[in-house]
Parts: sequence; structure tokens; C-alpha cells
Amino acid sequence: MLKQKLPVDIVLAPEWWHKNTGITFDRDFFFHPARRVECEQKMEQTLYERWGRYGLGADRDKKRPELGAVHLAAGFFLSEILGCRVEYTENHPPLVHCDNREKLQVNAEGATRSGTYKDFESLYDALQKKYGYLTGDINWGGVLNIALDIRGQQLFLDMALGDENVQGFFDEIHQLLSRFLSLVERSTGSTSVSVNRVARYFDRPLMLHSECSHTMISCEDYERYLMKYDILWAKHNRPFGIHYCGNDPHRYAETFAKLPVLDFLDLGWGGDVALLRKHLPDTFFNIRISPVELTRMDTVEVKNAVRKLVTDSGDPFLTGVCCINMDDTVTDDKIDAIFETVEEMRGMSEWSSFAKASEDKSE
Repeated sequence: MLKQKLPVDIVLAPEWWHKNTGITFDRDFFFHPARRVECEQKMEQTLYERWGRYGLGADRDKKRPELGAVHLAAGFFLSEILGCRVEYTENHPPLVHCDNREKLQVNAEGATRSGTYKDFESLYDALQKKYGYLTGDINWGGVLNIALDIRGQQLFLDMALGDENVQGFFDEIHQLLSRFLSLVERSTGSTSVSVNRVARYFDRPLMLHSECSHTMISCEDYERYLMKYDILWAKHNRPFGIHYCGNDPHRYAETFAKLPVLDFLDLGWGGDVALLRKHLPDTFFNIRISPVELTRMDTVEVKNAVRKLVTDSGDPFLTGVCCINMDDTVTDDKIDAIFETVEEMRGMSEWSSFAKASEDKSE
């Protein structure tokens, strides 16, 4: 399924884009047809100018009708159509304000009649009419992520007390997500490039469920309330993956191994990669470098961190590297160090010897 051995990609935060290109992230960035195409092409051109030697910016000469922001990590759309207030600013991603809803329920039909959904439909129709096709996708978040946006922290107490309405609440969100994903995939041929750009290196659309908030719940609660959705998607939407950006993905190693299949795991900085590999020998690991730590490390430390994590994964055809949401404090040489190290490792026949050579060099 993988188009390239050891794929690597980056996502820059709105702060970086605004400072270096002047792009603003008001509401029109996401919903105005001409702005959609113009800004995505400008992003591609900027990536090419700085990191084209590593393969970035390949679509700089194309006007691609991207349905969503495929160069950002911005999950807000589903929460907004379900009634959460979203704040747009010039140099930050959309900020979802928790609705703190009193009842454990959503109005899925009402969501598709909301003003925001109508704006999406207008964008969809305008791009389709002008270009005759659509590309990209929209970051769709995840069941628990969206549930927390709607209900707030009270949801944890609901789960702990075994509120009989919790499962139905999750079911409604899952059903809406499934319908939306089906629409987007039929229209553009992808669902999750906007969740993680490494998804574009697979020859079939990767479905990547965002579980950012799962770091706040126990494995037992995951199995009780939420695992069923991953099982359903894993059975019917291959390749299927989980995005877990928390620093403890290894806590779920045995639990994720119970899924009928897990093709892809987007695992957060701080995760025990070797332990995860022990329990998930056939899963593609997308290793995330912390954007915060990246700014604190020098280039030698960056390279050593990439080498260690990739070596711990153990297989260049089951491993990728990314760094997401780097803001305007990151310097180009740190990003260069990520790409350079991956290129070196692609040429190694034995990773263990590469890791030993790296350790000797650092000493």
C-alpha cells in the first residue's frame, strides 16, 4: 500500500504561515472557493521554495480544488455544524468553544441544515462547477473529541457513572461522521490527508480516526464505550488507522492489538515505540516529532531522536516520520535535519548498524 519507503512530511502552524507568507486564517480561508484554491497553491509554492529538494511542493503549478485545508491540522468543522461556536483569527487555527450542553444528544439532521454546512455545500458546488472535480478532504476529528466539544468535561463523569445515554450519544456522532466521510471520499478520493499528510503516501485512501482525547481516559473506558467504532471502521474502511497524539500511546498497546486490524498508528512524541511494535508487529507506525521539543533541540539532537525512534520501529516499510504544528519559532535547519536523517536511513540496509554508528558519532 505504501508508495514510498519511510515517508516523511511536515505541517506548519498558522502562526508560521502568517508570519512567512502573510496568509490569514479568517473564515474565508476555509469557505471561500477562490481563497481555498489560491491559498493552498501558495502553500505548495512556499514549501517547494524551502524544501522542494525533499519532494515538498510538487503541486505548486496546479490550481487544486481542495475541499479542506490539507496543509493545516485543524479539526473544527464537525463540531461547528453540531452547534459549537468557532472563533476564527488571522494567525491561529479555528478555536472551538465547548458548548457544555446539558443533554447527551446531538441533532445530526439539524447539523446538515446549519449555516456552516450550507457554506460547505456552497464551496463544494462552486469548486465542482469550476474545476469538474474535487481534491483533498476535511479534518473530521473523532467521536470522543467531538463529544467533549459538545458536552465538556461533564462527559467524563457521565462515563464514570455509567449514564445510560452516553452510548447513544456516541452512536449519533459516529453515524454522522460515517455519513460525512462517505460523502467526502466519494467526492475527492481521500478522507484523512487533512488529519496527517503522510496519508497521501498510501495508494488507497487511509481512514484516520483522531483520538487526541483518549489520553484522558482509561483503556477500560475505551473498550467499554469507544472501541466498537474502531472495530466497525476497521472492518469496512481499509486501510484504517488511529491518530493518537498524546505522549502515552504505549498505554494502549495491548488494547489496540485487540482490534481486528490496525493498518496505521499515528503515535505521539513520548510513546514507547519498541513496546508498541511488540504488540502491533504489522501496523504502520507514523512517528511524530514534538514541535515544541524540536525548537529546543539542536540539529544533532534532532537527528539522533529521529534515528532512535525509527530504529525502534524496526521496519522501513512500516514506518513514517512527521512533525505537526510547528509555529513561527522553528528554524529551517531543524526541519532540514528531519528530512536529511530520513533520507540517510532510507539507504541503510541494516538499521541496527545505523543506530550503532549514530551512537558512536554522538559520543
